[in-house]
Formats: sequence, structure tokens, C-alpha cells
Amino acid sequence: MAFSFEEYLKKKNLSQNTIKSYLFTVKQYQSKYLIINKKNLQTYKTFLVENYKIKTVNLRIQAINSYLKYLKKETLRLPLLKLQQKNFLENVISEADYEYFKKCLKNNKEMYWYFVIRFITATGARISELIQFKVEHVKIGYFDLYSKGGKLRRIYIPQKLQEEALKWFEQNNITEGFIFKNKYGNKITARGISGELKKLGIKYGLNPKVIYPHSFRHRFAKSFLDRFNDISLLADLMGHESIETTRIYLRRTSTEQQEIVNKIIDW
Repeated sequence: MAFSFEEYLKKKNLSQNTIKSYLFTVKQYQSKYLIINKKNLQTYKTFLVENYKIKTVNLRIQAINSYLKYLKKETLRLPLLKLQQKNFLENVISEADYEYFKKCLKNNKEMYWYFVIRFITATGARISELIQFKVEHVKIGYFDLYSKGGKLRRIYIPQKLQEEALKWFEQNNITEGFIFKNKYGNKITARGISGELKKLGIKYGLNPKVIYPHSFRHRFAKSFLDRFNDISLLADLMGHESIETTRIYLRRTSTEQQEIVNKIIDW
């Protein structure tokens, strides 16, 4: 007995949200077209392009392609839209704003959040990695992470940050375990950090577009290359599988581009 598309997706171990999205896409297609053929698929793709952002269009196309695979009609697969890569970095906190943010947090005794942005910006950790940092890691000066394939990535904790954090631990009687906890004493969530940083950024008059956890990871990369131009080492420190991913940090932010244009063009 043949199983449904939903059962097919469940066997692929996809998330509930992905399954829901794929089923919605198929339903949307079927509400417009009675049969599946090249012409109808192309018309549907045009409808998507005219009504949705590129990211959403590609998600819908992936859903349709999965459905075509389920029907064993893979020859009708639709190509994804190519995302046009910007030639500048967008929404990265500047070094001046980062220093200002640190100063505001410290002056207002918001040391927990001071160390949140310090740890991301000084180590290049992803938010999912930051919340795993423990007191024990700070004491030895690094945090070893292992990927599913058994590959080791070592996140180094710079000496200045290490010394400052250990002093903070001592003052607050933090002796072991996770550093960043919520009010219930459990490991804080990525969402909890993102929301609070946004509020604090607005409080201190910073552009909320640049106040999000990954922005500080971007700042780590930009500042590292400004001081030590070794993109291969940076790729290792950031845990990038390919050095091509790291190359984006060789680009300037749009603000930096504007400043250079204003400075040098006088004709």
C-alpha cells in the first residue's frame, strides 16, 4: 500500500515545521493546477517570484521538488533561484559601537550582558556555542567542540577576557558550570540572549539592526583580519568548513565603503 506524502516526509526525519511548510506548498499548488506538468510548474514558479521574497520562493521550490521526487517525477524538477551576492557586509556592528556598547553595559553594572558580547566578540563563538561555555573552559583558556564527524574545533579564550571573567566569577561566587544562565538557573536560550541584547541596544541608542548575536561574531572576524591578515587561520578559528565562507570578511561594510568614497572622491 502506497504511503502519503506526509508519511514520506516523516520517514526523511524532517522537522515538523518543514513538513508543515512542504504540505502547505503542495496544497497551494494543487489549488491552482489540476495536473503536474512542466508548463504548470513554470507558471507556479512565476507566481512565487511575483509574490514572495527569494528565500521563500526557494523554500517552496524545494518543497515542490521533494513532492516530485515522491511521485517519481524528478525530471520535472524546478531549478532554484540564484541569490545575488552583495559586494558588502550588511548589519555588522562597528568597532566604535561595540566599544560604546561595552562601556554602557559596564557603567550600568550590566556585567552579565557585558560578558555576553565580550565572549562572542573576543572568541568568534556562534550563539549556540556561547551558551555552552562553562567556568571550567575559562579556567583552562579554551573550549573544545567536536562535530558529528569527530572533527575538533578549539575556541580560544584570549588572556585579557580570561582574567576579566575569572575576576567576575570570584566576585559573584561562580565556581563551576554554565556561565550564562537564565533567572531559573538553567542554561539560557539563544532567543533569550537575542531579545535582551536588542532591548539593551535600543536603550543605549544603538541601531537595532546591528544588535544581534551573529553581528558580534562578524565583528570578531572583521577585527581579526584588520589586525592579522590570515584568512586561513580565521576560517579555522570560526569553524568554517570552507575558506570561501570566510572570504566575505575581506569585504567592507556598506558604511566603510561610503566613508572611503566620501574621503577619496573629490572630482
